[in-house]
Amino acid sequence: MRTDVVSEPGDPGRPNEDFAGVGAPASGQGGWVVVLDGVTPPQDGTGCLHSVPWFTARLGGALIELTVSYRDLTLAEILSRAIARTAGAHADTCDLSHPRTPQATVVLARWSAESLEYLVLSDSTLLLESPDGTVTPVQDDRIARLPRSSLATDAVADATVRNKEGGFFTAAADPSVAARAVTGSVPRGEVRALAALTDGATRWVEKFHEGDWTDCFTLLRKEGAQALIDRVRALETTDREERRHLGRSKTHDDATAVHAELRQLRTPAAPDRAPHGPATCPASPAPPAPPTSPTSR
Repeated sequence: MRTDVVSEPGDPGRPNEDFAGVGAPASGQGGWVVVLDGVTPPQDGTGCLHSVPWFTARLGGALIELTVSYRDLTLAEILSRAIARTAGAHADTCDLSHPRTPQATVVLARWSAESLEYLVLSDSTLLLESPDGTVTPVQDDRIARLPRSSLATDAVADATVRNKEGGFFTAAADPSVAARAVTGSVPRGEVRALAALTDGATRWVEKFHEGDWTDCFTLLRKEGAQALIDRVRALETTDREERRHLGRSKTHDDATAVHAELRQLRTPAAPDRAPHGPATCPASPAPPAPPTSPTSR
């Protein structure tokens, strides 16, 4: 496996609230990716003594340990346990019922020689590239489906749609939200590479419309994760005053990009026949809650 990981804060004067981890077991069979985008807290507080980076480090660490150690658990079960473990670490000191208690978006991927499993919760993105170059985005698009009025201010979003039925969900303190994630699996042979991106990195496609997901993946493969984030930063700076694309969004957001080229599987070919051709990835399953879903977390 070959990987490229870049994570940069939107403001050098503030801690990066994203989290990224990628690895492979010592056996060399399979691997995993974990990417979290911590939700920036409002100025009036979160009811918690801890920072968002504290939360994403705790949740990310739990996800890595559980993903590696418990192959018999589904990714949704792993996320549920990780949320419960993290909540338990500060339940006695913090108000976990506060709508802005520390929380994060989630991308998880885990693969073996047989299959690749994935999970996406909220507005970070997973891209899967097939052997023929087809790029399939896996997204939880509830936020993009919401009426813009429901995201007009943090107060409105918190009161009406954040972690609420008919709204959107993030990993905060309620383990049951894991069941709301977009999950699925594909045969391992149908994926030759993947990318996990927070919405600070997906701005290149979703805000600035510099290309589609295939173009984005090509940029990651040819020039690397740093090149993608550098281009996003340049576009943000150019649009700082006019805000034709940025609108009410913060000028610079934390941005994380993970690109992983998976180990090529070698399948013996039948005599006088070419190896079995690649199949395209199925579309990501519909979110389990009534849809409505990327932006203003």
